[in-house]
Amino acid sequence: MSGLGRVIRSGVRRRRVQTVVIGLVAAAAVTASVLGAGLLVASRAPFDDAFSAQRGAHLTVQADPDRVTEAQLTASASAPGVAAASGPYPVMGLDFRGELSLTVVVRADPGGPVDRVELAAGRWPAGPTEIVLGGGALRMPVGVQMTTAGGTVFTVVGTARSVSATAAAWVLPSAQLGPPDGYQMLYRFGAASTPAEVDAGRAAVAATLPAGAVTAARSWLDVRQRAVEDAAVFVPFLVAFALLGIVMAVLVVGTVIAGTVGAATRRIGVLKALGCTPAGIVRAYVAQALLPAAVGAVAGMVVGNLIALPVLAETEEVYGSANTTIAWWVTALAAGGVLAVVAVTAWAAALRAGRLRTVDAIAVGRASGPARGRWAARLAARLPVSRPVGLGLARPFARPLRTAAILLAVASGTAAVTFATGLGTSLVRIQTASEQNTADVMVEGNGGPGVLAAIEARDGTRAAYGIGQAPGSVAGFADPLSVNALTGDGSWDGFEMVSGRWFAAPGEAVAGAPFLKAAGARVGDTVTVQVAGRPVALRVVGEVFETGTGVFTSAATVPGLSPGEFRIALTDGTDAGSYAEALTGVLPAGWTAHPNGGEIDPLLVVVQGLTATLTLLLIAVAALGVLNMLILDLRDRVHDLGVHKALGMTPRQTIVMVVASVAGIGVAGGLLGVPVGVVMQRLVVPAMAASGGLHVPETLLDVYGPVLLIVLALGGPATALLGALLPAGWAARTRTAVALRTE
Repeated sequence: MSGLGRVIRSGVRRRRVQTVVIGLVAAAAVTASVLGAGLLVASRAPFDDAFSAQRGAHLTVQADPDRVTEAQLTASASAPGVAAASGPYPVMGLDFRGELSLTVVVRADPGGPVDRVELAAGRWPAGPTEIVLGGGALRMPVGVQMTTAGGTVFTVVGTARSVSATAAAWVLPSAQLGPPDGYQMLYRFGAASTPAEVDAGRAAVAATLPAGAVTAARSWLDVRQRAVEDAAVFVPFLVAFALLGIVMAVLVVGTVIAGTVGAATRRIGVLKALGCTPAGIVRAYVAQALLPAAVGAVAGMVVGNLIALPVLAETEEVYGSANTTIAWWVTALAAGGVLAVVAVTAWAAALRAGRLRTVDAIAVGRASGPARGRWAARLAARLPVSRPVGLGLARPFARPLRTAAILLAVASGTAAVTFATGLGTSLVRIQTASEQNTADVMVEGNGGPGVLAAIEARDGTRAAYGIGQAPGSVAGFADPLSVNALTGDGSWDGFEMVSGRWFAAPGEAVAGAPFLKAAGARVGDTVTVQVAGRPVALRVVGEVFETGTGVFTSAATVPGLSPGEFRIALTDGTDAGSYAEALTGVLPAGWTAHPNGGEIDPLLVVVQGLTATLTLLLIAVAALGVLNMLILDLRDRVHDLGVHKALGMTPRQTIVMVVASVAGIGVAGGLLGVPVGVVMQRLVVPAMAASGGLHVPETLLDVYGPVLLIVLALGGPATALLGALLPAGWAARTRTAVALRTE
């Protein structure tokens, strides 16, 4: 082994605490980086591969059959920028005995220049009473028969996937379905990688058609966003943790190497006297940081990929793709990026070792540089505190750079806890708002009027309403949607308004962002929904926080749609079990009341688990950073420690002095980290929602109260105390004679 290799090995062996700290901070940074970058890339890859293989449609256009002819639609394929087109295909909403409403496309075969439908099971229809279901419409085995509201019986002969999500089912032109609700045209453009390019293509197509012919249009970018939103929702908060991890890596590695250089000045001089070059000295210290960082990076790569597996598992089922792991190059890039940060930071901190003159280094040895912070020591001596506390409070001013590093480490840990707390609380509120079910008691059944009157007459009832649900469809939207008709005022039941207002009259409705985007509508627009085979005009007066494609209106808007359940809020102090039992006895026959219990979303559990894991990791890194920097500081002034002990300082007073040296830094770090964590929460939660195509109302973000902020701020001194206990114990156990003999 070369001399330089022995120096590196010796340094790693002698500084075990610093080695562990560097390895852990590198593991934390790599884990979060792999998750953030890997999930973003891996979640898009299956869709992109399938879209290319099936020649997906860059633009899906729905046209009004009363304003345009099939010949005019066929001619639109020659519009500027159009590379290929398919259609026109007749489209209609088909209701199956009031249980399911599907957007059905009439298509002769699954092939064509655009949107080649891929059969997942069975075969394409061969007769007028056969139907193929889209994979996302509903799960029914091949051979099942479905009866329309008009009495036509269709046999399911296959299931298929359209990567462009152009239909929920397909039938042959020979099927007797009546006049179409519209025509569907599918286009591929020469350039369609940005929204601006797709909009330009849409404008070129619309220009070739009569005015008002296009009733709806959907970009492939919107379909892509919906396809990847489950995995993409993880990315913003993982990126935030990755940035925190990288900041911690820079702080910890920089202070470790700088402190090591300062503590080994004499050793550096001896090495130079024996022939080590300045560049060799710098390389030795960089290598001492890179070795544990490389081990931590490998651990981070493995952990990051393992955590990502459950998130990506669904893509195989959705696209028939086996690409359910993070790409190797993404993992390598994330690990390489963190190691590059470690190397650059260590190199910058080790430059001082290379610039030291041999004679000066040997002569100075471990003697401290110019005395700093004397004014702080004099001021602390006048404070009405014990002498050990005063010495501890003055110590941070003697090493301002090291103090700044401890401050930033504590602030980073506090910011991580604050961010995680706010994120978890917001996600719980978001789940409550998305479920729209905060009722204490549920009443379910069928038949007979008078249920709501019986509920309202019961003691303990604070509010109640009924809800009836029916499948619906909108022209141009492949997936089925849910039409919810409310009897009574249900605005109290977890609904959070993003904009506009709650519906107040028949014909008015509120809907979520997914429905509005799919229908190409905004608040104030009127949308026609097919419900049970008849059109229902809904004027959207408000956007409600809704993760699905549901629309909510009054029961008077959809005549004949009776409530299938009732939701009840109880007055304070009313027992839900006793209330439900008593209410069941007075309800009409066929209705039963029971206490309501919500279920936790598995995705929420995964996000909260990831948040807790990464937060604990960062807190550990912050505490170890404090521990490491205190050890370096105590080693620098071990002789002074011996003098204090010789003058009568007891072990307990020594511990008090060491803890006091970080107490003020901990308080300052807490006060600095809390607002940073709050800002992160206010930025990341809306970004996570935007990844899922949602808008978050302010009520779901405002989660920090005064008491909670005070408790979070106390996390700063708690982290500092956690990191100070071990060095304080070591200082208390140090023998006076040994400390005095140390140079």
